[in-house]
Amino acid sequence: MNKKELIAAAAAQAGMTQKDAERVINAALDSITAALAKGERVQVSGFGIFEVKTREARVGRNPKTKEAINIPATKVPAFKASKTLKDAVSK
Repeated sequence: MNKKELIAAAAAQAGMTQKDAERVINAALDSITAALAKGERVQVSGFGIFEVKTREARVGRNPKTKEAINIPATKVPAFKASKTLKDAVSK
């Protein structure tokens, strides 16, 4: 399912227009993105937790030349599914 299909499904389920559903979904995604950019954690009950994790700096290798490369520390978004979501998917 892509974003367009998600908007159509949400509009049909909520009984609203696709334009209204698109505005709601875009606002939700923008809010989650803004919170993560600030380093905050977003918890949606029954769905899961969005958070920012830090990857430590490390030394990697160029597979072609075998040369060592320093890979800097980075922040990456992460998602942890709730038990409710895991149970729904495993059925």
